[in-house]
Amino acid sequence: MASSVITNPRIPTTHSPSFHNKEPSAPLRRVYLPQTSRTPFPDFYFSTRYSYAAAVVKCSSSPEQATQRRHRPPYVPNRIPDPNYVRVFDTTLRDGEQSPGATMTSKEKLDIARQLAKLGVDIIEAGFPAASNDDFEAVKMIAQEVGNVVDDEGYVPVICGLSRCNERDIKAAWEAVKHAKRPRIHTFIATSPIHMEYKLKKSKQEVIEIARNMVRYARSLGCEDVEFSPEDAGRSERDFLYEILGEVIKAGATTLNIPDTVGITLPAEFGQLIADIKANTPGIENVIISTHCQNDLGLSTANTLAGAYAGARQVEVTINGIGERAGNASLEEVVMAIKCKGDQLLGGLYTGINTYHITMTSKMVEDYSGLHVQPHKAIVGANAFAHESGIHQDGMLKNKGTYEIISPDDIGLERSNEAGIVLGKLSGRHALKMKLSELGYDIQGEQFDNIFWRFKTVAEQKKRVTDADIRALVSDEVFQPATVWKLCDVQATCGTLGLSTATVKLIDAEGKEHIACSIGTGPVDSAYKAVDLIVKVPATLLEYSMSAVTEGIDAIAATRVLIRGEDNQTATNAYTGEQFNRTFSGTGAGMDIVVSSVKAYISALNKMLGYANGPAIGVEAKKASVSA
Repeated sequence: MASSVITNPRIPTTHSPSFHNKEPSAPLRRVYLPQTSRTPFPDFYFSTRYSYAAAVVKCSSSPEQATQRRHRPPYVPNRIPDPNYVRVFDTTLRDGEQSPGATMTSKEKLDIARQLAKLGVDIIEAGFPAASNDDFEAVKMIAQEVGNVVDDEGYVPVICGLSRCNERDIKAAWEAVKHAKRPRIHTFIATSPIHMEYKLKKSKQEVIEIARNMVRYARSLGCEDVEFSPEDAGRSERDFLYEILGEVIKAGATTLNIPDTVGITLPAEFGQLIADIKANTPGIENVIISTHCQNDLGLSTANTLAGAYAGARQVEVTINGIGERAGNASLEEVVMAIKCKGDQLLGGLYTGINTYHITMTSKMVEDYSGLHVQPHKAIVGANAFAHESGIHQDGMLKNKGTYEIISPDDIGLERSNEAGIVLGKLSGRHALKMKLSELGYDIQGEQFDNIFWRFKTVAEQKKRVTDADIRALVSDEVFQPATVWKLCDVQATCGTLGLSTATVKLIDAEGKEHIACSIGTGPVDSAYKAVDLIVKVPATLLEYSMSAVTEGIDAIAATRVLIRGEDNQTATNAYTGEQFNRTFSGTGAGMDIVVSSVKAYISALNKMLGYANGPAIGVEAKKASVSA
């Protein structure tokens, strides 16, 4: 019978007689587990018998501790000098962007890539270059701009491009990423019976031959860092997986990514899958094992941690967990779980992530993608550090550790009721700059001037400007696509006595003013029709939503819209090969809901037009970037 092997001697297991009477760090023998009858997880993974973590109150308690990280080991494509180090592979710009409405312009992708580098991710999967010319140019730009910035400690992120197992895709990926200091090609082919029969219509041997030849082809182009993924590995036959993975290792693969493509596995199953691959794949000691877990059953974070526990040393994640269908494993959840439990329960695992930049990165991705973070989302949700229950509030006042395992400071979040600066109509530029810095923003020049005057306008109408108001203003000013059309004025009339009408004045990229008037079923509909008369770009409104940023009748309104352009805004789906129409989101904020709505619509139109213009718009990112 095949056996699984746990190779980290620091991990305690119930299969060792010393488990219940020794500290977790006590040396243990290598444990062999029958593949079919046992799991590579001790009982504490499923029960509360393991009590060592009971003394842990917080992961850390200050910004200084949050930024203190263990030294990142030197980068070697197929080996990690420190066996406890876990590489973080971020695919927000590739898998995350495949979420409906999450299409980003080149400028936005470059901004996010820079922020991911500041966060400290090891690998940035910048996109799928073969999807379209726009995707190719965006990946190339990130490789050139972000993939060559080396910090004082020698860190520079690997820039990766996705490709299917065909020469056209692989060549496109290489041409896009080869400009980076550390380029990587990530190629994949399906290996599950259902995918091979119905999607690929190929036999096992044909799939093995394609995988072997395409990895070899990627290496022949000069790429020394090649990642291979057997798509739908969670439903693939084990012996076939061992065989194809062994072949691509011989062909030159440096990382083997094991995707749970449809999110079907449970943590015990996925952990066992990683352990079995580690134990039975020939040549596995010469590569890095990676995880890529989808969230269809809400288990992506748990499965990712199970995979790391079982021996994977790369985790593929996205900011806020965005991605196709139910999304991916969330970077912030996986990283903070490793930070909190890496020493106690995961055998000393750690990452190179600077967690202090998590909040800013989350906010940037939320605004650029247009995908709102649910309030109860772990780590970065609006309610993640909110305490409404009287019992909880009493405990928090006595000792924050009673109900918080993570300090907000760890992820760069300041509580509004603990901030030392309260803004109002008498506040000046210095106070606003200090507040922005307190919230994690470093905004200079014209952008700061624009935010300041908008802040003064809001402050004149509100007794107190909250942190949420400030964040809304920053999002509306900074996290916007490059300007093609700019709202100058809007005037709307509505009610029960006549047709709703709206007059809109826009300014184009050359500074010329355009005015149009239209009627509609309401003020927003009228305004949108007036905008269409000026812009003259066919677009279909798919979604419209609005929310109040704060409580009260004087709250700032935040609006999000989703539009779809014409057939020329198309791309290729990496998994199915089908052409699909891009959708574009836009956001706007203001105390007037009609103004907020028009801003959101123009934002979406600008993104659509900017995407069509590609890198010509994206180059402006250098001037408009914001850092945390």
